[in-house]
Amino acid sequence: MTIHVVGNVCVDTSFRLERLPMPGETLNAAAAGEGVGGKGANQAVAAARTGASVTLWAPVGRDAAGDGMESVLSAEISELRLSRLDLPSDRSVILIDRHGENVIVTAPSCAEAFDPLRMCPVVSTWRAGDMLLMQGNLGVNVTAQCLKAAQAAGLFTVFNPSPLPAEELDLAAVSLVIVNRPEAEKLTGEANADRAAERLRAKGAATVIITLGSEGAFVLEASSRRHIPAEKREAVDASGAGDCFAGTLTGLIAQGVCLPDAARLATQAAGIAVGRAGTLASFPTPAELAALIKIFKLENM
Repeated sequence: MTIHVVGNVCVDTSFRLERLPMPGETLNAAAAGEGVGGKGANQAVAAARTGASVTLWAPVGRDAAGDGMESVLSAEISELRLSRLDLPSDRSVILIDRHGENVIVTAPSCAEAFDPLRMCPVVSTWRAGDMLLMQGNLGVNVTAQCLKAAQAAGLFTVFNPSPLPAEELDLAAVSLVIVNRPEAEKLTGEANADRAAERLRAKGAATVIITLGSEGAFVLEASSRRHIPAEKREAVDASGAGDCFAGTLTGLIAQGVCLPDAARLATQAAGIAVGRAGTLASFPTPAELAALIKIFKLENM
């Protein structure tokens, strides 16, 4: 089984601050850094680190930034299918305060222009039983068409619609939708995770996971609902934690781990990421994930 991640890649520039600036205010950062990011890349790497077979389909520019991202990602993902566009590679700026909270601004030229069904041979490579993992960075219509094509081909579709579009989401072709609590409330008008999950299922998603930050996650399946608690950890940097969760969860499901157990392990992986600085740099390594899985199996024997 292969996980086909269709999404974006960008250069992340991060600034660590005592607090986030007010409108019109200039602050000096305590530290700054640059690395590869983008929700598509983040989730593909997280899935690959579980040991799953992953193919990443994403656009980059014909520039030095695109070359650099390809070099970094090729060390993580064996099947890297980057489409080179005559546009500047996407970039994000991330501001992180001392509590680990963040704000992100992205210039998504490549992501907005990317049409995977038209620009690359993704459909000819997927097989019934494979998985498709998508996010909200590509165009709404492009994303919907890709999800529908995958469903028709017999793929298990996972959708993390972040950032949320202004348009109404059609979840009819989604096997599993993953959103955080603010996103769930914005999509449904419900602050309560249980009721929000029910409304998301009513919109078409077969299964719903709502991540709850330090409180863990809520999982709603056709015949069950459960709260997955999170271990208490000091937050250093929350950027990318949702991507770590989604990628890790999908990678584990692809290898036969049942959804509740995959959600528990993904919650632990995201907790590790929150306790470290950076995005991809904060994700658990393959060795750390293997150790988590081993401990989990021993505890549940």
